[in-house]
Amino acid sequence: MMNYVSGSATPATGAAVEARGLTVVRGPRTVLHELDFAVTRGRITGLLGPSGCGKSTLMRAVVGTQAKVTGTLEVLGLPAGDAALRPRIGYVTQAPSVYADLTARQNLDYFAAVLQPGRAHRDARHQTVTRVISDVDLASHADSLAGNLSGGQLSRVSLAVALLGTPELLVLDEPTVGLDPVLRRDLWSLFHSIAADRGATILVSSHVMDEAERCHRLLLMREGEILADDTPDTLRSRTHTETVEEAFLYLVDQADAPQEQAR
Repeated sequence: MMNYVSGSATPATGAAVEARGLTVVRGPRTVLHELDFAVTRGRITGLLGPSGCGKSTLMRAVVGTQAKVTGTLEVLGLPAGDAALRPRIGYVTQAPSVYADLTARQNLDYFAAVLQPGRAHRDARHQTVTRVISDVDLASHADSLAGNLSGGQLSRVSLAVALLGTPELLVLDEPTVGLDPVLRRDLWSLFHSIAADRGATILVSSHVMDEAERCHRLLLMREGEILADDTPDTLRSRTHTETVEEAFLYLVDQADAPQEQAR
């Protein structure tokens, strides 16, 4: 059973996400091991680690779609999964979550209508759809079928859907995987703009270590555990390394050392 801390919503200066003893078990395997961490509001926190280390499981726990979660997990001052959080969180999964037989604009119109149903909101929905199409630079492909778009374009449609409600928290599961360097750069510029201009909090996962340098803060994961929770500069400084990747490898070696000595 998930344990929650009662109280009022987290203040703007507090954590957007706070976990204590967060554990996820699937079958005989413990996927996340009693994690303690906090995600600062209005900043970009990178969730970095190799494939299979538990990043997606952690993100599903944050948005409230992960089963068999124990420990304490609060999101925007409420228990993770609380119905009141739905319009306040934007979630982009690794697989595009749009309809292939609709155009990009039709997809956005549909999801906007789900968020703001009724004729009274029609003009507001149109303005919102136009805004997010511009935000993700999709104007030239807005009327193309989603099924005919490239992987990078589909990623941008999925991101646009997540931005429809002007979310306070964006949870992005490896949004740049498979994209070319130019598009990756442009998306990261957009992430920084969203955080800086709108005050949104972004939790973004990646297994590409050079993307760590673009984050304000990092959670480095390995085998369901958090190896480090710090800024890129501090990580490099305390491990006496030049890159976050080198810092990560140093921390892995440090974690493995006791096991090697015990053999």
